[in-house]
Amino acid sequence: MIDLKYEDQGQLQLVDREEVDDEDDCFEAIDKLIAQGINAGDVKKLQDAGIYTVNGVMMHTKKSLTSIKGLSEAKVEKICEAAEKLVNVGYVTGSDLLIKRKSVIKITTGSQALDELLGGGIETLAITEAFGEFRSGKTQLAHTLCVSTQLPIHMHGGNGKVAYIDTEGTFRPDRIVPIAERFGMDAGAVLDNIIYARAYTYEHQYNLLLGLAAKMSEEPFRLLIVDSVIALFRVDFTGRGELAERQQKLAQMLSRLIKIAEEFNVAVYMTNQVIADPGGGVFISDPKKPAGGHVLAHASTIRLMLRKGKGEQRVCKIFDAPNLPEAEAIFQITPGGIADAKD
Repeated sequence: MIDLKYEDQGQLQLVDREEVDDEDDCFEAIDKLIAQGINAGDVKKLQDAGIYTVNGVMMHTKKSLTSIKGLSEAKVEKICEAAEKLVNVGYVTGSDLLIKRKSVIKITTGSQALDELLGGGIETLAITEAFGEFRSGKTQLAHTLCVSTQLPIHMHGGNGKVAYIDTEGTFRPDRIVPIAERFGMDAGAVLDNIIYARAYTYEHQYNLLLGLAAKMSEEPFRLLIVDSVIALFRVDFTGRGELAERQQKLAQMLSRLIKIAEEFNVAVYMTNQVIADPGGGVFISDPKKPAGGHVLAHASTIRLMLRKGKGEQRVCKIFDAPNLPEAEAIFQITPGGIADAKD
């Protein structure tokens, strides 16, 4: 269990610039294109479009780059050639990839049983999706992660800031205070290191994601929370007639999320709602399935199914993960956030 008597008051030790330089392998700043002969004005246009890293350039198609005002096809060709010189976009060996995976940080959930189930915690460079009915603990886990991400690395934290996009209006800063106290941290400092935005439409939600690149390229963020990813899509698109368009827009949003995770080495934690599946048949005891269909299922790296247990206990089941066995863990919701279940 996490020892809650922290000697150093668990303050967020935002890393010095020297330490960040070691992490620079994670992304190349877009300014480096200027040294490759790209006009500073064109680099500014890329930044205005939300592209702040060379890796970010490589994550866009030439078609989407030419749609940026003031960038012709010839300029885009030149920018892409310069970007390819700075970052390796070809094949690497499995050994190289294993070394690169060492940069993955696992952030504690506050419950040792849940951490063990997840192989150490919520990991960076991946999208972790939690789905379940209301009151199954999805948002409580989000609040706990807001604090645990700011713990130093040696305390299983992420030593970084948190971005929170709220589509349901369920974020409560006063809920952060007792969680911070449990981890022995200063609540004011913890809240200062969380940036929060309330989204009201799916377009607003997407624009907030685009605006994040600027902040993440300047400061050490380690977690992005989207609670919930699907709510606004279920409101803004209605009926079967708009389903294809909804899934297309949802796919673009999820593509943006995975790019943020890989570009800036952050963990993405998103919550999802469930839909009743009346066609589930008599033999299925729980005819509920996650919303968002196959598009959302394929985008998530790790899918967690949360359900209510007895009292304040909740059960988390690995629903889908590339490297974790299908198993369950029981945790508890306490005033200090997510913790191990007490029998």
